[in-house]
Amino acid sequence: MFEEFHFTMATHNYKVFSCFNRKFTVTEPEPPPDVQKAFSEFSEGASSMSADQLLQFLAEHQGEVNCTVSDSEQILQQSRKEDGETGFDLHYFFHFLQDSDLNVPLKSQVHHDMNAPMSHYFIYTGHNSYLTGNQLSSDCSDVPIIKALQRGVRVIELDLWPNSDKDDIDVVHGRTLTTPVSLLQCLKSIKEYAFVKSQYPLVITLEDHLTPDLQAKVAKMATQVFGELLYYPQTDSLMEFPSPESLKGRILISTKPPKEFLESSEKESADEVSSLRENANEQRTDNEVSILTKSAPEYKRLITIHAGKPKGEIQDELKAAGKVRRLSLSEQALEKASESYGADIVRFTHNNILRVYPKGTRLTSSNYKPHIGWTYGAQMVAFNMQGHGKSLWYMQGMFRSNGGCGYVKKPDFLIQKGPHDEVFDPKIALPVKKTLKVKVYLGKGWSSDFSPSDFDSYSPPDFYVKVCIVGVPADMIKKKTSVISNNWFPVWNEEFDFPLTVPELALLRVEVREEDKHQKDDFGGQTCLPVSELKSGFRSVPLYDEKGDKYKSVKLLMRFQFR
Repeated sequence: MFEEFHFTMATHNYKVFSCFNRKFTVTEPEPPPDVQKAFSEFSEGASSMSADQLLQFLAEHQGEVNCTVSDSEQILQQSRKEDGETGFDLHYFFHFLQDSDLNVPLKSQVHHDMNAPMSHYFIYTGHNSYLTGNQLSSDCSDVPIIKALQRGVRVIELDLWPNSDKDDIDVVHGRTLTTPVSLLQCLKSIKEYAFVKSQYPLVITLEDHLTPDLQAKVAKMATQVFGELLYYPQTDSLMEFPSPESLKGRILISTKPPKEFLESSEKESADEVSSLRENANEQRTDNEVSILTKSAPEYKRLITIHAGKPKGEIQDELKAAGKVRRLSLSEQALEKASESYGADIVRFTHNNILRVYPKGTRLTSSNYKPHIGWTYGAQMVAFNMQGHGKSLWYMQGMFRSNGGCGYVKKPDFLIQKGPHDEVFDPKIALPVKKTLKVKVYLGKGWSSDFSPSDFDSYSPPDFYVKVCIVGVPADMIKKKTSVISNNWFPVWNEEFDFPLTVPELALLRVEVREEDKHQKDDFGGQTCLPVSELKSGFRSVPLYDEKGDKYKSVKLLMRFQFR
């Protein structure tokens, strides 16, 4: 017989109609039958497990084939350090499985090949990185830039405009009511926080609305602030992008060369604030045109990734050969182009960089579904990082891959051509490659991170879990558990199968909700996990709030298996 573990944590009182008290005892559940069975099997029926037996469990059940006896001994010591016991019994085994520091669901180290050209990676990319809120009237600041860098974002976008005296540079969303922040302040913060989360290269994309003298000032400012961190390209234009490994600890500039200023520099801003511009009806004078056609050689010299927007037909831009470059398309333009030129887009992204940015009507800083870019090989799927919502959860989930370094190696099918020059087509339904089996056992931590009445004023919460796959259209599946009523420590023990045709691009979305029969169900935590990075076996899965910040205690015990 297995021991039963019921740990009484607290008693919560709920007032009903101001005169009656309802008492609910908060208790932790016992280990699920699957956990008890695994403990019995690997401990060979004994009451405690040795370091060698734990190592066998880690290798055979959890797929941790690189673990050593030293690792298992360390787990034993950390799991029982609080009370000094020497035996690793079912109690400690169960608590080890629920420890989200010791029993993580994802690979925590950089493990992708980082020596390929930058065009072979998805890159964690921000849009209008300086905005604190909406696109029309929020403050501009270096604070959201710092937050993005702390999360591992590797592409920061700055919009550069002359200040009111025309003698310095502001970072501001032009022709809106947003308040500016100085470029110098942004550059200093970027230098300080560029590599706190990841050592791999940081790209600064500049949306440039400057005269040549101010462009020269930008070049001087960037050179002085960044010093040796700033990477200078050896040639005017590259035939192949450098690798992330070769550029560790370096900062790169990506923008349009000065000579292209008049042709394309305002296209994206026009997309974003077209309604304001129609009212403003601003036109450049011949004198302004004459001034702006002069180039700033110091500025041009800093540009590693040459950028541009389509000047003519999109298919011509996609098929242009020669020097590598970055092309920017709005989410709408990409979706439209993919209808007729999907294969050309994928081929373009084999060697060149495609940046996708939000459509201009997203004035509240909402985001789009990132897979519209990723499935066509777009490396820089630019997001408003200051917002929140499911799309941003997907973005955060994708970049939990590869140790959270901000660079995720694209699948081979998005880099290579077939024998007949064919490329990946996300619209074609493919056969199932593998099936992911997900079992949701139990959850804990809400009684620590929330107050007793946060979900329901009269009783403990009624939790359920939504489990979904986000990826190519053929793989999109939504499932959910039953509702567990009046319990801070819900136990579900429910399993779901997810057949996957393109597991390389699939994300597992997990969201806990609290059922409310009278209004919208309350939010209880979420996470998004890249399927290709999932570790098999029992895993402690920490949950995050709606902005993507991790809760201190809230987590689920789950099991992942591939068939």
